[in-house]
Amino acid sequence: MKFSQWSRSLVKTIAIVLALALPTALAISSADARVGGGFSSGSRGSRTFSAPPSTTTAPGSTSQFNRTYSQPGGGFNTAAPSRGGLFGRGGGFLGGLAAGFLGAGLLGMLFGGGLFGGLGGLSSILGLIIQIVLIVFVVRLAMSWWQRRNSPQAAYAGAAPGPQANYRSGLGGGFGFGANNNAPLEIKPDDYEAFERLLGDIQSAWSNEDVAKLHTLATPEMVSYFEQDLAQNRARNAVNKVTNVKLLQGDLAEAWREGETDYATVAMRFALIDKTIDRNTGAIVAGSEQPSEVTEVWTFARRPGSPWELSAIQQTN
Repeated sequence: MKFSQWSRSLVKTIAIVLALALPTALAISSADARVGGGFSSGSRGSRTFSAPPSTTTAPGSTSQFNRTYSQPGGGFNTAAPSRGGLFGRGGGFLGGLAAGFLGAGLLGMLFGGGLFGGLGGLSSILGLIIQIVLIVFVVRLAMSWWQRRNSPQAAYAGAAPGPQANYRSGLGGGFGFGANNNAPLEIKPDDYEAFERLLGDIQSAWSNEDVAKLHTLATPEMVSYFEQDLAQNRARNAVNKVTNVKLLQGDLAEAWREGETDYATVAMRFALIDKTIDRNTGAIVAGSEQPSEVTEVWTFARRPGSPWELSAIQQTN
């Protein structure tokens, strides 16, 4: 076999592998069908890009945000962002653009047309590398433009965060209480009760696909992600049902104030029954009736005279 024939065969093999792997990589994990989809999403004000301190409930690290519309130094997100992240599950404009380029390229290689099927007939390995570099360059330019165009206006940009509040975890279930280490923002027992109530109410509204209710429980940014995920469930003719949510343990990672906005990041370990059913038949297609446990780090935000709202969910490592 000549080198050119071998290179074309190699390219086609790589294209087939990528074509088979992409749907798997982009598919929703059935084990993470609950609200948030197992992603780290949302905003933590000016601390969005800083990892919250570890706690007894979540002693490990937390994942960086997969989906966020915050910029460093940003405050409370009040405006609903455009649907879909740059490369979020919903795709959005740029996600669809990139997917279109990639899909067209894979098909072109599979049918012998090169990555763009006609771009000078480049079918050698060198030609493939050049085309990939061009794609990366174009996508990076588009990403920069998209970020500048859709960056939300920070409500309290540049506000210096106050000292954080630290609480030691209790021994039993529910939230632990401990010493307040020089924290101007006091998190009281009724705040913890609100956090626990939001945990259940948000899961319930999600299961009922009640977007109007979700708007009363979470920030516009978080609701935009929920709507995106619900739309994907409907496209798959599926509905995710989360029931029997029970907080097992929780503790405060940090609490602070930016301008007039309060933030509280808490680690929560909770039990739940997470199942996805066929919308028509009611048959379980993912998950089960058996309870499971999840540990996530949730951030809540509030403004004067308003209740706490879910501002972010982060997965633990």
